[in-house]
Amino acid sequence: MLAGMITDLDRDWLARAVDLARQALEAGDEPYGSVLVGADGTELFADHNRISGGDSTRHPEFAIARWAAENLTPEGRAQATVYTSGEHCAMCSAAHGWVGLGRIVYAASSRQIGQWRAELGHPAAPVNAIPVQDVVPGIRVDGPDEEQGARVRALVERM
Repeated sequence: MLAGMITDLDRDWLARAVDLARQALEAGDEPYGSVLVGADGTELFADHNRISGGDSTRHPEFAIARWAAENLTPEGRAQATVYTSGEHCAMCSAAHGWVGLGRIVYAASSRQIGQWRAELGHPAAPVNAIPVQDVVPGIRVDGPDEEQGARVRALVERM
């Protein structure tokens, strides 16, 4: 795994992802949001959790992978960055790897979110939390971020 630092620009994109997570919560869903940013720094696609309708695969990271596969060249996918409020689950990590997306930057880790959920008495996720790098070897992953992670925790507390 190649790890680097989270920059101020990264934090701006993470803030956008956390804003999407807030929108999801306000729409009656779990608070997760993600943004796909191209190599040129433009937002290509953004979404939030949509599992409240009964389809538990409607995670924003999975939607990003599907959109990228349909709309970007392999090179464009590899050069893109996914900013997300919470670290990818195993399903989304696999989708990310299969489509060949690039770097991931997350506000809060799966481990942190699982711990917060447990402390708050929320049910555990039905799938084990597996670090992205254990699913997609060699991918660059940066996170968590203290400031944006605190915002995610506040959203989890409102669930």
